[in-house]
Amino acid sequence: MNNTINANKYLNLYILILFTFSVFYLNVKYNVGNDSTVSEWLINYEGGFTKRGLIGQIAIQISELFNYSLRQSILYFQIFSIGIYYLLLINFFKSLIFNKIILLSIFTPVFLLYPVAEIEVLGRKEIIIFSFFLIYLTLKNFKQKNYFRIFLLPLLMLIWEPVIFFFIFWLIVDYIEDGFKKNYKSIIRYLLTFTPAILIGVYIALNPISEINHKNMAIFLKENFNENCYMSCALLLSKSSIYDQFKTNFNIFNFEIFLRYFLIILIGFGPLFILIKFSKFKRLNYKIFLILVTPLIFVLFMMMSDWGRIVNIFYTFSVISFLYLYKKKLVVLNNEISGNFFVKVLNKKHIYTIFFVIFCFGWNPKTSLTGDIGTNPLWKIPYNASKKILGFDSLRLFQNNPLIEWHRRNIE
Repeated sequence: MNNTINANKYLNLYILILFTFSVFYLNVKYNVGNDSTVSEWLINYEGGFTKRGLIGQIAIQISELFNYSLRQSILYFQIFSIGIYYLLLINFFKSLIFNKIILLSIFTPVFLLYPVAEIEVLGRKEIIIFSFFLIYLTLKNFKQKNYFRIFLLPLLMLIWEPVIFFFIFWLIVDYIEDGFKKNYKSIIRYLLTFTPAILIGVYIALNPISEINHKNMAIFLKENFNENCYMSCALLLSKSSIYDQFKTNFNIFNFEIFLRYFLIILIGFGPLFILIKFSKFKRLNYKIFLILVTPLIFVLFMMMSDWGRIVNIFYTFSVISFLYLYKKKLVVLNNEISGNFFVKVLNKKHIYTIFFVIFCFGWNPKTSLTGDIGTNPLWKIPYNASKKILGFDSLRLFQNNPLIEWHRRNIE
């Protein structure tokens, strides 16, 4: 398979376009009263300790320091976070040698395009987690990585505690890259560096916010910023325990949902699956990689209702991990990949172009597990933006959103 020449300048332009639309849509929706993105950032420590409260507390301090409204503070924080993430991605991709399948793995709609196509998830807290993971991969010294895991992983737990399900990617990348000196003592010492973050996770799980503390937080938001504790902020109480995380979804599971997301994963991850299948990993068989990761995604599917987000988060960690190892030559693509039927078909220029446009820009997962497949984001993203510029009511962007309706029913 021939390498793609000068792919970086087009990828950088693509990221710049995504950033521009991200900023635009964040401005559109930051004052919308039923948006989950903002409601998640409203969670804070003013009623006492609670999960996911750190960023909200920082937003409150920024608001008070610069005399912004809380929503303005959140908006600027979100734009800054997305900007940092995109800059880190540009730096990450700049030394990558591209081929056609790698390009498909980057442009797949379950990766970079997804939060812009599904603006309900644009600016969610996982964007901060992605950035920290990319920063971690730039560290050259294993001692620095130890300090990162000891001191910064606990910080990530306070931002978005489901990051604990993705520690496996830190472990896999480190093992393939360094091997832990191939003795049990070094492995134990390495695993112990995750202990502070895991202990925080256990504390969060065993100490959900009380009704009184949640009420105090809601009162603080109302009295100081005229903000209601709604959506994600309200669900902090109704889904406070581990059992609550699971029970809500069980009544809406059906065969259609499982089939839809099986196909989304199979197709959306398809280019990455091909790369993994035809790769030789240093120190680790790709089958073991899949065995380690699959149970984690299954647990999150059982716990969370926004399955599109889960697919995007798992894919982001997966493709960044793979491409990092590929850049470091710790993963080598076998020549057998050229003999794959799918790859041979795509080597025909016109077929590849048509497939690229349809696969990468013709569809996207919706946010909620009950939502159908989104279509034609290549058209809808700029079209919806143009309607807003021409005076289209931004509230209509959020009408008939299945995730919002599902949250409303459960809150009520």
